[in-house]
Amino acid sequence: MRWFTEMAVFAKVVELGSFSRAASALNLTRSAVSKHVARLEDGLGVKLLHRSTRAMSLTDAGRAVHEQCAVLANAADQAVAAASRLVAEPRGTLRISVSTAFGSHHVAPLLPEFLARYPELEIDLVLVDRHVDLAEEGFDVVLRLTDSPQPTLAARKLADLRFVLCAAPSYLAAHGKLNRIGQLSAHACVRQRLGEEVRAWRLQGPGGVVTPEISGNVLVSSGDAVRRLLLAGAGLGILPSYLVGGDLRAGRLIQVLPRYKPLGSFNALYALYLTTRQGNPKVRAFIDYMIEKIGTPPYWDAV
Repeated sequence: MRWFTEMAVFAKVVELGSFSRAASALNLTRSAVSKHVARLEDGLGVKLLHRSTRAMSLTDAGRAVHEQCAVLANAADQAVAAASRLVAEPRGTLRISVSTAFGSHHVAPLLPEFLARYPELEIDLVLVDRHVDLAEEGFDVVLRLTDSPQPTLAARKLADLRFVLCAAPSYLAAHGKLNRIGQLSAHACVRQRLGEEVRAWRLQGPGGVVTPEISGNVLVSSGDAVRRLLLAGAGLGILPSYLVGGDLRAGRLIQVLPRYKPLGSFNALYALYLTTRQGNPKVRAFIDYMIEKIGTPPYWDAV
């Protein structure tokens, strides 16, 4: 039992990235957490962590030991969760983080039905265009657009995503339709800034990946703003289909150069949560609900 306790404490320190946060999560003092880790190091005869006043990192031995400790801690959490599922219903406050555009279009509209199913739940939905720290900021679940979920977090894929090169019929009527990738340089292209980076357009075509030369006099930091500019006839743009699927079906936007598939900075939507939340009724209920509602393929890609 002592070995298991020390391994569980060590796994929590690594998961949360600090002795103080692990102490808070485990309802222990920081000194008690430090002693558990020190006893584990003494018992194993290896140093597990490099520690300084400002930083902490795993040694090679620490990485190997942590993999096994995390498995043990996760198994214990799952055993407790399995028992809890028999009696627990989703209740309390569910704190969710998601990007502004996706949250506005595809999370907020689904919440009324979800809350009707689980009336003992309250939702704290935070729309923010940055990567939050789940443990530090107290989030139960984060919906993240990514290809590489953090390995220290539990993850479930909710949907595959695709991007579309499109423009309004009014723009194409005024400036001409495109038949070749080389024609892009002669058109107004609305570009999007991601943080401080303005990424080049990359498209997968019949002959491989191409990075066409583009020009344009509009640069914005919001996908919603790009969409509004395209609807107003400002030019061509690349957007995820979850933003423009309805516009494409309604004919407000038209896909351009359909043989070329834009390569986005992310291609999947994941629900991420701390491994200690596995089996948590409110987290499980929300993720299951989102998977049910999004469907396969995602409803925004329906023909």
